[in-house]
Amino acid sequence: MLKNYAFFFFFLLLNSQLSFSQDVTDTIKTQNIEEIKINSKKITIDKNQTPSQIEIFSKEKIEFQNFQSTADMLANSGALFVQKSQQGGGSPVIRGFESSRILLLVDGVRMNNLIFRSGHLQNVITVDENFLETALVQYGPTSSLYGSDALGGSVNMITKNAKLIDGFTGNFNTRYSSVNEEKSGYFDINYGSKNFASLTAFSYNDFGDLKMGKSKNHNGDFFGERTKYVETINGVDILTQNNNKYVQIGSAFKQYNFMQKLIYTSKSGYTHNANFQYSTSSNINRYDRLTDPSGTGLKSAEWYYGPQKRLLGVYSLEKENVFANTDFKLDAGYQNVEESRMNRNFGNYNLQNRIENVNIYSLAANFETKLKRGNLYYGIENYYDDLKSTAFKNNIKTGVIAPLDTRYPNGKNNMMRNDIYISYTSKRYVATNFSMGARIGYASLNSTIADNSIMPLPFNEIKQQNFTYSGNIGLVHNASENFILKTNVSSGFRVPNIDDLAKIFESGAGTLIVPNKDLKPEQTVTGDFGFVLKSKSNKYQFDATYFYTQLYDAIVTDKFTFNNQNTYDFGGGDVRNVIANQNLGKAFVTGVNGNIKTTLAKNVQFNGSYNITLGRVTTDGNKRPLDHIPPYFGKLGINYTPKWATFEAYMLFNGKKHLSDYSTSGEDNLNYAPANGMPAWETYNFKAATKSIEGFTLFTGVENLLDTQYRNFASGINAGGRNIYGGAKYSF
Repeated sequence: MLKNYAFFFFFLLLNSQLSFSQDVTDTIKTQNIEEIKINSKKITIDKNQTPSQIEIFSKEKIEFQNFQSTADMLANSGALFVQKSQQGGGSPVIRGFESSRILLLVDGVRMNNLIFRSGHLQNVITVDENFLETALVQYGPTSSLYGSDALGGSVNMITKNAKLIDGFTGNFNTRYSSVNEEKSGYFDINYGSKNFASLTAFSYNDFGDLKMGKSKNHNGDFFGERTKYVETINGVDILTQNNNKYVQIGSAFKQYNFMQKLIYTSKSGYTHNANFQYSTSSNINRYDRLTDPSGTGLKSAEWYYGPQKRLLGVYSLEKENVFANTDFKLDAGYQNVEESRMNRNFGNYNLQNRIENVNIYSLAANFETKLKRGNLYYGIENYYDDLKSTAFKNNIKTGVIAPLDTRYPNGKNNMMRNDIYISYTSKRYVATNFSMGARIGYASLNSTIADNSIMPLPFNEIKQQNFTYSGNIGLVHNASENFILKTNVSSGFRVPNIDDLAKIFESGAGTLIVPNKDLKPEQTVTGDFGFVLKSKSNKYQFDATYFYTQLYDAIVTDKFTFNNQNTYDFGGGDVRNVIANQNLGKAFVTGVNGNIKTTLAKNVQFNGSYNITLGRVTTDGNKRPLDHIPPYFGKLGINYTPKWATFEAYMLFNGKKHLSDYSTSGEDNLNYAPANGMPAWETYNFKAATKSIEGFTLFTGVENLLDTQYRNFASGINAGGRNIYGGAKYSF
């Protein structure tokens, strides 16, 4: 299959050079130069003149693709990989790094907090794709720009801003999808005047149980059918036969999102911005855990996340040319995140409840000085995270409430980061431009155990202080009008958080994760080398990037001792092997990414992407697979854009994940894959949208046209089968 895709790539490249006509519009050039808004400032980015690899999702692209969530938008781009443990989730993977090793931002503010885990996260879906103005994915370490956690890259989700226009404008759109009976709606209204504007937005998503594909994947056998599920009737757990094994019962959920933005410009030239966002959901079942087998048929009667709540409030003050050709911006922010986990085994009527409440306070001052030959960016950032971890169990029959061990220490838990940074980007000088940057900081962590009676630990306090640093330098050389060389060297760091250091967690693999107070920060150094090959008329372009990342002091989950024992006995025959996070050695991740864009005829363009990643960790002199490394993946598509509409036909593909490439840590979820590894797959898809007619835009499409049964690597739920969707947007 790999050879077939490669042949298809080069065949289309050759064919495109033979089919150009002089009246073809220059679509590639306009796609490479895009305007995005970061920190309220419009910045023009030419992807060909940026040393590091980036991917930009514009508002127009997001609206046309019309996916159900931000996670699905990223997953279907062909630019990065996304894992799912349940329908209400989506964990982006950038260059083999995931979760706490990549950085999520919304409007430039960190979403990562002190409980971001190394496993799989669903935080990205709390930012509704309808709220987005654009999204910027940056590949490779971006710690010099953003600080800790940005080892593999970053995803900056930039939401719509209030507009200083006279009067009212607004948008209303709705969508229905057949694969899960989705019913979604979005509404926003903007009021503007000369110096004041307000934007109010609200969205609602109702997702039913997800239907998997019914057609056999020609690369593997059927797997993952939902033949049985658990019902609790009159307080008794009952194993029930599923009448339709292709319906993944227990995957349904609902989500609500709200955003309010205000902007005011004073006569003195200062601009005041207020940004308020709130997202919440229904309970979201951890679908993979609901399918775990046991002697009774299924292990869990209930396993769900409570409503996933995210609140963000940011006040910004900015002014252009505040001194010496320097622009200034101050951000003061507050976030509150609530996560909860509830679970109980089949026939056990004690429901375990673990609740985490996180408060995040931030303050940042950013400056941009325009110099004769470039721009200088510098500033200071401060983040303070505070966690309260609580737990209890309640008997669903009797209502009796009893103590339960918390996921994190049950005392005071906080983490502080203080950084200063500087970055310089040159203007194009003859044939070469460059950028460089550096960041230094100090991070501290404090965690205490108030009650040590449930699970006695050999300590009751964890403290850490770490000095952090990172840097980058990049170069773009325009060797000719047709050939560009790009190189970039950058370092990244990740300071251990509460989840790394102090988590107590009973995994599904018969193990117990215990705290390790001696962890050190992880560090990476990455080298990128790429090139861009394009025609003089910009009617075709091929670019490729090779990267190599060396990870030092890699945090790896491995065997450990707890109170001088390598096992822990919960009683009742429940004996678990003890493991813990440890700095066990070095690791490397390497890979290549390729993209092609070529105009086949007037208004017809072919696009393709291809990604290969390999990762290994070295412990005790032995190399073994690193976790979170996806198989090769990509996208091939053709776009047709007449004046009145846009059409796209595309294929998404993933390679096979062989058993020999699975990590032994358990993070790759081999237990949710067939016995011989995750098979390769491909889907065929079609989308269409009209251009605005009297304010109305219509959307429709078919995803997974052949209704193929498949599952993404490391995921615990099958992907959706054939999905026919339709939607409409009205702008006024």
